[in-house]
Amino acid sequence: MKKRLLTLFSRTPVHVGAGNSVGAVDAPIMRERHTRIPIVPGSSLKGVLRDLWPTDGPDANWLFGTGTDTSATAGALLVGEARVLAFPVRSAKSAFAWVTCPLALRRFQRDSGCEMAIPDVDAEDQCCASSALCIDGNVVLEEYCLASAGESDAWKALADLSDDAVWQDLGKRFVVLSDEMFSYFVEHACEVVTRVRIDDETGTADDGGLFNQEQVPSETLFYAVIAAQTEKGKDTQGRSPTVALDALGAKLESAEVNGLIQVGGDETVGLGYCTVALMGGE
Repeated sequence: MKKRLLTLFSRTPVHVGAGNSVGAVDAPIMRERHTRIPIVPGSSLKGVLRDLWPTDGPDANWLFGTGTDTSATAGALLVGEARVLAFPVRSAKSAFAWVTCPLALRRFQRDSGCEMAIPDVDAEDQCCASSALCIDGNVVLEEYCLASAGESDAWKALADLSDDAVWQDLGKRFVVLSDEMFSYFVEHACEVVTRVRIDDETGTADDGGLFNQEQVPSETLFYAVIAAQTEKGKDTQGRSPTVALDALGAKLESAEVNGLIQVGGDETVGLGYCTVALMGGE
């Protein structure tokens, strides 16, 4: 099986909904159950990628499969869920920082095969941070003051994951937190906005039209594993599924897509626009 990494760098907030909730947030986002890290499910990401091709076109069927009442075939591509790798958090210095944690970095190392020195950050009140974020040896993220134990070079393994202009400042904004603090921030530092639908006749909020919606903030980096089957899935022209990864990469770089896709809901109000890239892999 051949695989590559697909990276999504959010240009606008992203809302991949988890349905309605009885909690304070009416429309929460999808998260991993055990880590609370925001995700884009593989089924959602697969649908977004499939829509880049004409409906029921031969290439779309070859890459993503077909499903009808009479027959169904698997596609050549296997699309995994996209997880947050670097999350933006307000900082008292330099406006914001990108935070990650040893767990997220080890997962990335496992999925990408790249080598990096992952620091051990066990204490919740400590971190490894760029000196550009430090104030008297401390880093202030949201309302938390964390002692910096020095800088980490792990960001160098992530620097080429996106060519977005904002991502080029990664080295100046990079922070490695403990797994616990990272889990806290990705759960509690997402945006919660109030949405409303106005009744044209009364000029007031329509029944059921006032709700709170959770969103992953802009400048968040997701990554997903995209694999190609090697034993089955050849199309009618006899093309090997390994060629499917090249076909996907060419589509994402084409003038039509130009490295920009929309993920999740509320496209018409500007949510979910992401810089996308298919990176080389095994």
